[in-house]
Amino acid sequence: MRDLKVAEQQRRTKRRRSYRRGGAAVLVVAVVIGLVVLLSSGSTPKKKAAAPPNSTTTTTSTLPKGTPTTAPVSHTAVAPVCPPTAPAGAAKRVIVFTKAPPTCISPTAVFDATVRTDVGTFVVRLDARTGIAGVNDFVFLARYHFYDLTVFHRVIQGFVVQGGDPTGTGAGGPGYSFTGNTPPASCTKSASCYPTGTVALANSGAPSSDGSQFFVVLPGGGAQLQPNYTVIGHVVSGMPVVERIAADGAPPGSSAGTPKVLHHIVSVTITPLAA
Repeated sequence: MRDLKVAEQQRRTKRRRSYRRGGAAVLVVAVVIGLVVLLSSGSTPKKKAAAPPNSTTTTTSTLPKGTPTTAPVSHTAVAPVCPPTAPAGAAKRVIVFTKAPPTCISPTAVFDATVRTDVGTFVVRLDARTGIAGVNDFVFLARYHFYDLTVFHRVIQGFVVQGGDPTGTGAGGPGYSFTGNTPPASCTKSASCYPTGTVALANSGAPSSDGSQFFVVLPGGGAQLQPNYTVIGHVVSGMPVVERIAADGAPPGSSAGTPKVLHHIVSVTITPLAA
């Protein structure tokens, strides 16, 4: 009887030792697995999510390298106030106004408008005596940097180079229209109202629809124009620059006039010559 008890006790002891060894083995395995997981997670940084693709599209620009950008543009309509007359003009660029500007120049004022483009500079002589409303409008907009970094959106060889639309579509303007003036009757019959280098305001068919868009007449272009456009001045220097822009325009007879190369106005600076 005593031998049976001793044998049973020995079996229990063996089972306890076996359980301990099994538990220890499980614990060792768990520790090893834990260390493996810890080491693997700590040695390899988490891969960042891929950045979303850039959706911004780019277009080829003809602007020269280093061209300064203008101040932030005001897209909210601004009440027109005569801008500073200093060469730097207004401190902020404005491209939308609530109405046509007040008269900010004298009826006898003469200005030079220096138009800097991506291919050179040309100068337009503006004389208020040819029509104060049109000259006043151009000077007003130029001093608000309205024309800075706009494009010549309609260019037809042998006809005109046209710009002055901040949208670049041909449908944009300053947010208003005004009534300019047509050339005198003395030039209408001879079709000589728009000689080469003339700068006039584009409109939708009547002087009452003048706005910000303007055109420069190319050699041979004047005879193709009806006397419906307000003349504001003429090119006094740099006509070869205008013709260089024209060389990249649409062929003669084109209705849309979409240029092959889009040229830019970098800036327009107004210099008073006479009050």
